[in-house]
Amino acid sequence: MSAYFEERKSVEVVNGRIGADVPERLADVMRSLVEHLHAFVKDVELTEEEWAVAIGFLTATGQICSEERQEYILLSDVLGVSMLVDAIQNRKPAGATPSTVFGPFHVEGAPERAMGSDISLDGKGERCLFEGRVLDLEGNPIEGALVDVWSDNAEGFYDVQQPDIQPKWNNRGVFRTGTDGRYWFYGIKPVSYPIPDDGPVGKMLRQIGRHPYRPAHTHFRVMANGYKPLITHTFVAGDAYISNDTVFGVKSELIVDFVQETAGERRGEWTAQYDFVLA
Repeated sequence: MSAYFEERKSVEVVNGRIGADVPERLADVMRSLVEHLHAFVKDVELTEEEWAVAIGFLTATGQICSEERQEYILLSDVLGVSMLVDAIQNRKPAGATPSTVFGPFHVEGAPERAMGSDISLDGKGERCLFEGRVLDLEGNPIEGALVDVWSDNAEGFYDVQQPDIQPKWNNRGVFRTGTDGRYWFYGIKPVSYPIPDDGPVGKMLRQIGRHPYRPAHTHFRVMANGYKPLITHTFVAGDAYISNDTVFGVKSELIVDFVQETAGERRGEWTAQYDFVLA
């Protein structure tokens, strides 16, 4: 095979340079990447000016990243790549709760709270009781499961986005189930919000006629010994963005009816009931 580059044999020439001692998985991934990238360039007959714009976009995406902001995760999310990787890596048996994207706003080390605690620390928003059970595929309760939860506040921001405004650990907490597998805590009914759209990803969305909004949701990570960890959301039924989440994270099984109490001490408050089933 010729070692010189030509359009017709571009893939073969580039992949022919991969060393013989490269780990097999790395070599396979790189060969496929080159093959698909070259096929894309040939398909659209990419111009030099367009490729320069793409390089500038990727450069700007990296430059805006910081300890608090990961623009590449946003890019992966809005292109549907995050959800596709999640779907491939988290194929589950029938009956198990489906997973969805992790998102960029999880923080390790959230405090473990007593069951029934209120995780809303800023006093804003519509109070909501979240309750349910953690079960196995046979419907048996799982004792000792950790339910790690986080959500935005009533104004659509996570605490890490407003460290000088929101209390630390606002709308975050970890709960441990008892013998009945039940969890319950108070928070707020989440609200829909836009992903950060003041950077390159937001500009891209506007240019292709897309909005930056996510439907109202609460994040959960559920873990128990002997079971696969579950990373998922519960979504508010009827939200304006439920059918067009900008990061494609909604699955029908994760949509929850939030019920507003009409009488008693909790009148006006909400209840969201959901059982998590682990594989």
